[in-house]
Amino acid sequence: MATTFEDLGFDPEILGPEEKQKRTIRTKLLATARKAARQIPFMEDVVAAYYCAMDPATPTKLRAALLGALAYFVLPLDTIPDILVGIGFGDDATVLLAAIAMLRSHMREDHYQAARDALDTGEL
Repeated sequence: MATTFEDLGFDPEILGPEEKQKRTIRTKLLATARKAARQIPFMEDVVAAYYCAMDPATPTKLRAALLGALAYFVLPLDTIPDILVGIGFGDDATVLLAAIAMLRSHMREDHYQAARDALDTGEL
C-alpha cells in the first residue's frame, strides 16, 4: 500500500521517511499558524483542512491541492512576504481559502475536533 505522500506522487527517496515528512509538515504548519492566528480568522479551518488532507478517505487530487496550499502558507518566501503586518498573510489566505473551498465537502466534524484540540494544546 502506498504511503500518504507516495500516493500523491511524491518521491519517498527525496522526502525521507513518512513519519518524518508528517512531523515536518505539522511543525511548520503549527509555527506558521501561531504567527498568522491574529491575521487569519479561519485558522481552525486551515488546521481542519490539514487533518482532512492527511485522511486517506479524501480524494488524492484534493489532498495534493491542499498540501500545495499548505506548503505555500508555511514557506517563508512567497509573493507577499509574511513579515509585512496586515498584508503579509493576505496572499496565503487567498490560496488557502481556494483550497479549503474545494475540500469543504470532505471536511468532517472529526477533522474540526482534531483542529480545535491541536489549536488548544499547541500540538498537531
